[in-house]
Amino acid sequence: MKYGLIAGNGRFPLLVLESARARGLDIVVAAIRGETSPEIERLTTDLEWMGVGQLGKLLRFFKREQVTHAILAGQVKHVQIFGSSLPDIRMIRMLAGLKRKNTDSLIGAVVAELEKEGVEVIDSTALISDALAPAGVLTRRSPNRDEQASIDYGLSVAREIARLDLGQTIVVKDRAVVAIEAMEGTDATMLRAADLLPGKSLVIVKVAKPNQDMRFDVPVIGIPTIETMVKAHVTALSITAGKTLLIDRDELITLANRHRMAIVGNE
Repeated sequence: MKYGLIAGNGRFPLLVLESARARGLDIVVAAIRGETSPEIERLTTDLEWMGVGQLGKLLRFFKREQVTHAILAGQVKHVQIFGSSLPDIRMIRMLAGLKRKNTDSLIGAVVAELEKEGVEVIDSTALISDALAPAGVLTRRSPNRDEQASIDYGLSVAREIARLDLGQTIVVKDRAVVAIEAMEGTDATMLRAADLLPGKSLVIVKVAKPNQDMRFDVPVIGIPTIETMVKAHVTALSITAGKTLLIDRDELITLANRHRMAIVGNE
């Protein structure tokens, strides 16, 4: 059995690689230019760099390395596909066959291409399942009454947005939606909301999809998320328990406590 890691941005793929090496697993890395942290080269020499549109190169790399199981870890900005990336023939054919080009369709199509080549795509959290958020309040402070009211309201809206595969995050103020995530990502959504309501305290609701496929696009928060929350005057964050990764959890919670934030895992 040999693993292939498709590494997107952030620390998620680095943690997966570290866990795989600690377990003695045979693993190679497909690193994506403009997305994967260069730090990954410190952890392994068994890697190949490629563009986000080079699906054919990815498949050839995995075939040459005799990869049997693939792990997709870390976000890849979809704007690259519609912007500066140059798709190869395999990617062009895949995109041409899609009726929709949202997250599930795009990544699901890549998964299908991998499986056509005999590569099984597994749960992206399989090697770091201890990083999944538990249910309940994770910080010293619980959401106050107003924050909880915004969370309760926001959960119903965010779950519908996630069902439509538009995004995972909404920003709420006094039980009104301020901003909805699309292609820009969670951090940019928070900053956009802060621009709309400068200096006002905000609440973030980030959810998994109703039938979240744990092989890809799993919700993730890390220290950069908390740092952006500070900039955007976010005081409370709701995440989906059991389906959201907390990267560098202890440091993340410590930072949130320092700024008197409330973080809660909802089922």
